[in-house]
Amino acid sequence: MDPEFHRIRRLPPYVFEQVNSLKAKARARGEDIIDFGMGNPDLPTPKHIVDKLVETVADPRTHRYSVSRGIPGLRRAQAAYYARRFGVELDPEREVIATLGSKEGLANLAQAITAPGDTILVPNPSYPIHPYGFIIAGAAIRSLPPIGPGQDFMTVLERATRHSVPMPTAIVLNYPSNPTAEVVDLDFYGPIVEFCRAKGIYILSDLAYSEIYFDGNPPPSILQIPGAKDIAVEFTSMSKTYSMPGWRMGFAVGNPKLIQALGRMKSYLDYGAFTPIQVAATAALNGPQDCVEEARQIYKSRRDVLIPGLADAGWKVPSPPATMFAWAPIPPAFAHLGSLEFSKRLLTEAKVAVAPGLGFGEYGDSHVRIALVENEHRIRQAVRNIKRFLAAADPAASEKKVVA
Repeated sequence: MDPEFHRIRRLPPYVFEQVNSLKAKARARGEDIIDFGMGNPDLPTPKHIVDKLVETVADPRTHRYSVSRGIPGLRRAQAAYYARRFGVELDPEREVIATLGSKEGLANLAQAITAPGDTILVPNPSYPIHPYGFIIAGAAIRSLPPIGPGQDFMTVLERATRHSVPMPTAIVLNYPSNPTAEVVDLDFYGPIVEFCRAKGIYILSDLAYSEIYFDGNPPPSILQIPGAKDIAVEFTSMSKTYSMPGWRMGFAVGNPKLIQALGRMKSYLDYGAFTPIQVAATAALNGPQDCVEEARQIYKSRRDVLIPGLADAGWKVPSPPATMFAWAPIPPAFAHLGSLEFSKRLLTEAKVAVAPGLGFGEYGDSHVRIALVENEHRIRQAVRNIKRFLAAADPAASEKKVVA
């Protein structure tokens, strides 16, 4: 047998694939699987954005190679978004670049700034590209575990930095968090920026869920902190905000040195997104924003069906303040299984697919992630299925009064 390729050897088996395989086999048998596994928005892209794409694609001049950094109008539109949403001024030429989704941007920046053996600080659990983008680039990952009782993030960060050799090159932050849905306020970022500036550590902030928030608390940008642009770059995505996941359009903004490094890497690897997609994305950013609020309210309504429903079924899950995910602790009767086996049981016995927390890091193995990507009718059906599943596994639990 041929030896496995070097970079592939550093990637573990894809945990989610085991659940996906079971899901595909069940559907092939004709089973109705309610799929909360992948964070794949099911809402249609707003009509005015699609109309602009159709209008633009009719012009054959737009079919040629595009611009890897993003067309100027799109970069100006993203800068305007940061100005009105966060009060952050950006130079569209030096501090904004379009990416093929935030995932591609982070992975290519990791390739640009990382040398083999560099240390990168990454929260655990976290979205897989956060550690693996750097692992593919040859870096060593130091995990920042969940904050324990009596701790704060700075305690965890300082300890990890003190015990890292060499000094970390960069840290990844992701709030609102995928998968945990944790949010932070602007004060959270101040000490981190001050510490990383003093230590010469770059900050990569993933703000993909900047507009999917509930209860009237818009998430801040790290670039609102004075001096953050000296060391930080921030990634955003149009996938969730405008229900454009398959369009693959995102941005990196902030530190000019990091933006230049990403631009240089991309210039060797791609010609940018299809020009009509970039024009339509410009129309999305510059156009009416009521579609963003409508999507936000749909996700909120789904959350408000799912969380009380699960509580009534005997599964207490914290209500997410943002993102399109609920981070659900495995019910005590199943805690010994771990997230992968529990997810398999949920799929085969309740016909509900979720993402095992282990896929987001070993510290996520006590949870599963539930994506709000089915309509309210399907969510209610899933809750009924889960209630029967939990009652069958632990009949005594169905008799207990559960308070949401």
